[in-house]
Amino acid sequence: NNMQIDKIIITITGIAGIIFTYVFFFGKKEEAVLAKDSIDIIVEGGYNPAQIVLPLNKNTTLNFIRKDGNPCLEEVVIPEFKIKKYLPLNEKVSVVITPKFTGTFPFSCGMSMFHGKILVRE
Repeated sequence: NNMQIDKIIITITGIAGIIFTYVFFFGKKEEAVLAKDSIDIIVEGGYNPAQIVLPLNKNTTLNFIRKDGNPCLEEVVIPEFKIKKYLPLNEKVSVVITPKFTGTFPFSCGMSMFHGKILVRE
């Protein structure tokens, strides 16, 4: 009888672990942040904010401020805008973007392990 209780506890713990993992990795809905003329993006264990809304045909300055010593995060790449910038630790690196098309444009670190999105809307 004790064996069955152990199996039940292990099964419940396993299911709880699966649910926690799913919620933690897939359940987080990132809030998209509207950038006015400029926006600060903190680079620490990823990008914060990770989703930025930019207006169409308007200059917007993205200020990347890297606070994480992880060498993976020392470069930001925004392929659609042909941007590749080195991010020194604790320094603001500004990038001006003028989107000509609406859509979703990804950005990432140099090794493509950390990601963000630029959402261009009218």
